[in-house]
Amino acid sequence: MPFHLPEPWRVKVVEPISLPTEKEREERLQKAGFNLFDVPAEAVFIDLLTDSGTSAMSDNQWAGLMRGDESYAGARNYYHFEAAVTEIFGFSHFVPVHQGRVAENLLFSTLVQPDMIVPNNNHFDTTRANIEIHRGLAVDLVIPEGRDPAAEHPFKGNIDLERVRRLFEETPRSRIPLAMLTLTNNSGGGQPVSLANIRAYSELCREFGIPFYIDACRFAENAFFIQQREPGQQEKSIPQIVREIFDLADGCTMSAKKDGLANMGGFLASRDDELIETIKQRLILIEGFPTYGGLAGRDLEAVARGLWEVMDPEYLRFRVSQVGAFGERMAELGIPIIQPVGGHAVYIDARSFLSHIPQSEFPAQALVVALYRGGGVRGVEVGSVMFGRKDPETGEDVYPELDLVRLAVPRRVYTNTHLRYVCDVLEVIRDEPERVKGLNMVYEAPVLRHFTARFEEIEVGVGVGQPS
Repeated sequence: MPFHLPEPWRVKVVEPISLPTEKEREERLQKAGFNLFDVPAEAVFIDLLTDSGTSAMSDNQWAGLMRGDESYAGARNYYHFEAAVTEIFGFSHFVPVHQGRVAENLLFSTLVQPDMIVPNNNHFDTTRANIEIHRGLAVDLVIPEGRDPAAEHPFKGNIDLERVRRLFEETPRSRIPLAMLTLTNNSGGGQPVSLANIRAYSELCREFGIPFYIDACRFAENAFFIQQREPGQQEKSIPQIVREIFDLADGCTMSAKKDGLANMGGFLASRDDELIETIKQRLILIEGFPTYGGLAGRDLEAVARGLWEVMDPEYLRFRVSQVGAFGERMAELGIPIIQPVGGHAVYIDARSFLSHIPQSEFPAQALVVALYRGGGVRGVEVGSVMFGRKDPETGEDVYPELDLVRLAVPRRVYTNTHLRYVCDVLEVIRDEPERVKGLNMVYEAPVLRHFTARFEEIEVGVGVGQPS
């Protein structure tokens, strides 16, 4: 795939951005307790915190906003949304929600009870939290290659089928209310899952009578990887592969803020009509009437149109090639990243990159701080801050296997020049890694601590320089 592939769109509207001075960046870091979630967006130059809700909408989607029907019940945009979900995913029962974590909350609050187990390739932060808040156990069963940043495997997001079978055989059916699979595997580097793996997992779930649900937020990117990498799939269209994937599932949760190309929205779908009826009653209580689910009619329309647009092969080809070129440039600079590059982000192996910082001093969070200090770039830690915990029996700190920095690329927002600048900032950090200091956590919340945690630098040093 050529890395010089141009953007398959023309620029119609621009938004000014500016680089804060070194002094301003330092003041922002201090005020935020070295947590980039607490830095105002206007003080960020290149924002790669997330690809969720940060997409640039198309002219077609903006036109759809003008067709918003804000009727409380039965707005026409709901029926456009319903048609998209039914035709693309094949689910006839669904509820709209304002974002993916609400779908997770509705699903798990209905099905998960204390000590129940929910397997997945890797649970992301809100998925895990929505299980654990109900005292369930979120179990990660990704294949061994998915835990090795350097391993070359076309589908490192695959779930380990042998471990799944062992779990199903050794656990009473009543303790597994459902099984999940995340496409693409966000916590493991944005890695795709093969169609063969999805099919085999689905068959295992059916063998043991366990409902199978997909976290579908990056469904189109995963389908593109299947088309490009999996034998026998090259002649299928993206919509055909998508439908084949979801025909294997009993339901899905969806954040349309990713592959819905929208700034807000999502849905929960299921083939279990009784489950959906129960969830509708919960939806009315916390989100709104089932034909709007916490969304404006115009947002429903933007999602309905975005779900079709995201499957355009020209869009996907550029999307994946842009992120791939971003990662390959880092690799050329000797920056350790998860290989092969995933669909929506590049993940830096912070433990290798900053080997002088022990895991107890949060090397990935330290790198996030260095990126902002050095060039106004905002990334996010996916490691010991996000997934670390205290052992309930010993009280000792338990750290995840990987300490990563995710640089998520918003869809249709930044040019290759912007991403080249980020690589320039990383190159300066690479040349002077000892200037990056470890961190002490001085505040943490009991749930999803990474959003609001505060830190102090250990022996605060001079900031990393800005590239010329």
